[in-house]
Amino acid sequence: MLVRDAMSTVVLTIGPAHTLRQAARLMSDRRVGAAIVHDPDTSGIGILTERDIIDSIGAGQNPDDETAQAHTTTDVVFAAPGWTLEEAAAAMTHGGFRHLIVLDDQETVGVVSVRDIIRCWAPARREPAALAG
Repeated sequence: MLVRDAMSTVVLTIGPAHTLRQAARLMSDRRVGAAIVHDPDTSGIGILTERDIIDSIGAGQNPDDETAQAHTTTDVVFAAPGWTLEEAAAAMTHGGFRHLIVLDDQETVGVVSVRDIIRCWAPARREPAALAG
């Protein structure tokens, strides 16, 4: 199975000036665990994850004052839609992260997460009655 089969095409993109509270609200509304941060001044993209927000709040920082830019990972590992899920999982394991931005010809086409990969690898759920008998 390939990254294109597992990735989410629901991609949340925010700007570097969004506060962490704004980012968290948007991520929650869209039920995603990461936002792509696009900085038009640098033409670069980074990623802001749930973990980045939690780390900031855990450090006592105010989510209304902290900006996405201050907590964005810019040293990003990108995946290609044609990667196998094994390649994506290996990259995540090696890098110690849970999300990969998926690029196709330098265009963002999705995000693949550990959850997406597990969903593809886990056997389909069986009905409770089927498990009992």
